[in-house]
Amino acid sequence: MSLNLDQALQTFIAEAYELLEEMETCLLQLENNPADVDAIGAIFRAAHTIKGSAGLFGLEPVVSFTHVVEDVLDRLRAGDIAISRTLIALLLECGDHIHYLVDVVAVRAQQPDAAATEREAGLRQRLQLYRQTSVSEAVSATPGVSAVRQERGSSFDLWHISVRFGTEVLRNGMDPLAFLRYLNSIGQIVRITTLADSLPELSQMDAESCYLGFEIDYQSDASKAAIADAFEFVRDDCQLHILPPHSKTEHYIELIKNLPEQATLLGELLVASGALTLKELEDGLQQQIDAELKPATPLGEILIEQRCVEPELVQAALEKQNQIQEHKSKESRFVRVQADKLDELISLVGELVIAGAGANLLAKASQDETLYEATSTVTALVEQIRDGALRLRMVPIGDTFNRFQRVVRDVSHELEKQIELQISGADTELDKTVVEKISDPLMHLLRNAMDHGIESPAARLAAGKSATGVLKLNAYHDSGSIVIEIADDGAGLNTERILQKARERGLVAATAQPSEQEIYNLIFEPGFSTANAITSLSGRGVGMDVVKRNITALRGTVDLSSAAGQGTKVRIRLPLTLAIIDGFLVGVGDASYVVPLDMVQECIELADDNKAAAEPRHYINLRGEVLPLVFLHQHFNTGGGQRRRQNVVVVKNADQKAGLVVDELQGEFQTVIKPLGKLFSNLRSISGSTILGNGNVALILDVPSLIQQLAQQQVQPRLALQTPALRN
Repeated sequence: MSLNLDQALQTFIAEAYELLEEMETCLLQLENNPADVDAIGAIFRAAHTIKGSAGLFGLEPVVSFTHVVEDVLDRLRAGDIAISRTLIALLLECGDHIHYLVDVVAVRAQQPDAAATEREAGLRQRLQLYRQTSVSEAVSATPGVSAVRQERGSSFDLWHISVRFGTEVLRNGMDPLAFLRYLNSIGQIVRITTLADSLPELSQMDAESCYLGFEIDYQSDASKAAIADAFEFVRDDCQLHILPPHSKTEHYIELIKNLPEQATLLGELLVASGALTLKELEDGLQQQIDAELKPATPLGEILIEQRCVEPELVQAALEKQNQIQEHKSKESRFVRVQADKLDELISLVGELVIAGAGANLLAKASQDETLYEATSTVTALVEQIRDGALRLRMVPIGDTFNRFQRVVRDVSHELEKQIELQISGADTELDKTVVEKISDPLMHLLRNAMDHGIESPAARLAAGKSATGVLKLNAYHDSGSIVIEIADDGAGLNTERILQKARERGLVAATAQPSEQEIYNLIFEPGFSTANAITSLSGRGVGMDVVKRNITALRGTVDLSSAAGQGTKVRIRLPLTLAIIDGFLVGVGDASYVVPLDMVQECIELADDNKAAAEPRHYINLRGEVLPLVFLHQHFNTGGGQRRRQNVVVVKNADQKAGLVVDELQGEFQTVIKPLGKLFSNLRSISGSTILGNGNVALILDVPSLIQQLAQQQVQPRLALQTPALRN
């Protein structure tokens, strides 16, 4: 079986990016909780894996730099250097540089440019300080650490050997003291206690029998296996227990965590880490086998009872065993598939939907009941295939949200503000294509909230607030859409300042008095900014208009609300998918239109008496509720005569309702979304097109845009009484 190196390299690149994300997340956790040992281990393993995998492909720049980072992480893991904000910031920068190296060297097969080489030299120089210094030299040590270390040096860092020789040792030509002398050749016996509790009465003593035992505190750099080998010739004729020093126990635990996921048995894991010898494992397994009549005792309990290993090591091995089993079960559940293959599948499913609709029409026209029943069955199966294919592209938005933890940390430090990011709704799923395209708008909105919204700690305290500002990211499903909310507890929008800037730029007439919501919407005007000075974050007037344009391109909407002194909330509403939707087909004159089915509330007949009253007023009384109407025949100036009998399709978007007046209700329709060309990119009220079963084209209605236009039409009569406020 030949190895596809290109495919293997792509797998490495994907895994490297995932490991770097995990590394960044753990570093941010470590900054808030320096005592998180698991986070330190995860960071080290991520760097170690990237270095090892990069070496397989000869990516020397990645290997060389990551090796230096790994050395620092190894010292951090061993407790030789302490955690500080400075070190966390340095390691985050190193993670960014490793990401750059993977991107340049592995993805683009190029060499780092001069600026990157200079940046790496600076990082190496800063890392070198942590490679050479101790805790007390690098940063101030945590109180009490040195005392603990000193205590460990006197007793915790010693091996403990408990040996009881069998009575036949002397007769077999072995000298117990010779084993002790050999121990001194590979280490140093610090303390020894002779055990004489097995000595019989003098009258019963046999001069050729051995009754001795020893409890030994032993200092050595040798492994447990090497120490056990000292007693190899009497191993079957003595009771031997070797307990590692405290530092060794921690070392074994870390070794167990870092073992490759090949060994799955408890004993194999302990032997592979060096915490258990093969002889000890064999003895433990033999005892487990001998207890046939009793319920089998777990091997871990036997090894602890025999004093072969400490409980902490057994627990670490059990956790590693569970981790291996979880990873294997995940591997059996998940398959890594390239995104373009999924896109191709969705495209083919779309064509299948269109072909199925055509076959269904032909079956209807043939008036053959058997054929029509068969095509109906096929249509139902195609719908299931469509739903299954679309679910393949659905991903939780939490991965995107979590990336902003680093952004919030860096920007808050730059602005000298204290900001906490709270995430909810991370499990909410939407189309992968939407996730990729919404990341940049969310980034800008978050940075904008931190720069303009949340006040400095001093200002917050003066206003009676906590010094730490809160930034919230939330996501949830609503009416077939996903809603993303970005909220802060800052000062809120300054409507007076926004209005002043708008008047200075000529966006609003000097005598006009626009509503509060209209003032809020001014921040989405191109080039609009209230910042007094240009900084790395704001002041250039570039961003919010781009945010709105990008969201609109995704067939989404954005609106905001604000309260003075309490904060601002931006709400983004997006479709779950950009590929295939359930639609409701309606006829208007000679044309057909598709309304997204998730937005359809109900359909009612527009009676002649209601129609006469509704046409001039553009609204009807729907069970005591005022329902604004859009007469699609007039709105789109559709050809063909207007039908005498008309219907109203009641649609809802967010909290707003409207009625679409149509000529014909044609029923539900699986809609394959075809994007409009660039020529029609600015066309309002239409979000796309689809192909019907008969080959005709139907336009997909942009319901949020239609409702927004209705709201503007309701405002215009009020503004007509004033000096015109907003310019188009």
